Amino acid sequence: MSKKFETLVAILSIVAICLALCAIVQVNVGANKSAQGEVQAGQSVAEDQSAPDVQYVLYLGTNDKDTNEPVFPPDEAKKEAEKILLKHFGGYTIQQADGGWVDGDTVYTEYTLVIYLSDTDIESVHAAASEMIKTFNQSSVLIQQNQTTTEFYAGE
Repeated sequence: MSKKFETLVAILSIVAICLALCAIVQVNVGANKSAQGEVQAGQSVAEDQSAPDVQYVLYLGTNDKDTNEPVFPPDEAKKEAEKILLKHFGGYTIQQADGGWVDGDTVYTEYTLVIYLSDTDIESVHAAASEMIKTFNQSSVLIQQNQTTTEFYAGE
C-alpha cells in the first residue's frame, strides 16, 4: 500500500468517527429538547422506539359486588370515575361499554367504564383502582398493560 493511500484511509476513518459522534450528539440534543417539551410546528415527538411505553386500560364495572345492582346511574358513575382520575392523573380517556358474563344459568350485564391511561406508572394506576374499588364497591378492577409507542404530534 502506498503512503498516500494509507493517509487517505486514516483521514476517512477520522471523518467517519467525527460524523458518528455528531450524529450521537444530534440525537441527544433532540432527546433533551423533546424531554423539555420544545416541539416546533411540523415536528412530532416520538418516544424511543427501542423502549415502548405502557398504556394502561382499566375496566371498571359499576354494579355493586354484593347486590349486583348499579351503584350509580351511568352519568353519575362516569362523573365519579372522572373525579378519581383527575385526582390521580393529568388526563384520561373514558369509553362507555356494556359488560356481561355468565354464572351458572344466569347471564349478568353491567354498565362498564373503559379507561385509557398513558404517561403514568403501575403504582399510580393501582392507587386509583383501589379508590375505584371502594367507591364502586367492586371485587376488582381489570387492568391491562399494553406495550405501545406514544407520539405527541404537534401538526405541520
